[in-house]
Amino acid sequence: MKLEEVRRFKLPDTDHAYSSKDTILYALGLGYGADPLDESELAFVYERGLQAVPTLCNTLSHPGFWIDTPKLEIDWIKVLHAEQAIVMHAPLPASGEVRGTYEIVGVTDKGADKGAILTLEKRLADKATGELYATVTTAVFLRGDGGQGGFGTAAAPASALPDRAPDAMLDLATLPQAALIYRLSGDVNPLHIDPKVAAKAGFRQPILHGLATMGVAARALLRERCGNDPARFGGMFVRFSSPVYPGETIRTEIFDTDEGVRFRCRVVERDVVVLDRGTLTLRA
Repeated sequence: MKLEEVRRFKLPDTDHAYSSKDTILYALGLGYGADPLDESELAFVYERGLQAVPTLCNTLSHPGFWIDTPKLEIDWIKVLHAEQAIVMHAPLPASGEVRGTYEIVGVTDKGADKGAILTLEKRLADKATGELYATVTTAVFLRGDGGQGGFGTAAAPASALPDRAPDAMLDLATLPQAALIYRLSGDVNPLHIDPKVAAKAGFRQPILHGLATMGVAARALLRERCGNDPARFGGMFVRFSSPVYPGETIRTEIFDTDEGVRFRCRVVERDVVVLDRGTLTLRA
């Protein structure tokens, strides 16, 4: 990695017009509509009174796979998605046109043999009015680029979850074709559809997108702590710890603490934690 090139690198603003069909397709990728009689979830997949799932902000104005830009000399083959956080400043409309503006806010050097963490911030706003909808922060683990130095301010590490039984749990099954649906919302990495690519990466089959797993967690949190009202959803943070195979059941374990709502997600069939040290921010 060329640290000074990374420091100076500017991603272009990205405009994105999206329709109610895009909003519905995103929700279907998270499994919404599994129960045709559940009107609280129907609101996310039915054009009459349609609501956007807040985590849709992860897919809007996506900058593309910029991290392989040659002049940056990042060892992109070894890049992993480490953490994701969103802050909702206002509920997303069910359709509209937004603009994403980007800034690489920092690189944290873990050491020559430990890699580095690059943090990218996206501000998502209405293109016409400038109203800010969301701030999306992505942390990626550059496994092959440690020992190069860093810049910016490192985020405080997420604290561990309470060492006790959760206060609530919700199991949500994923469809075997979940990754095939979710990729239509913008992430077309062949790792999520091509068995040969998945095998080369060390997986027995194509895996579910990490941001799709985050979306399933948001679906559970919306139901259990927001009454399926996106206006109450102030934001969330997750640490990615293991992949999900489409068709598996994701259990969201929720802890109510003095500091707020914490959570983690595990795959029921394998008893593996796939999202850890999560935080939900509620809006009154």
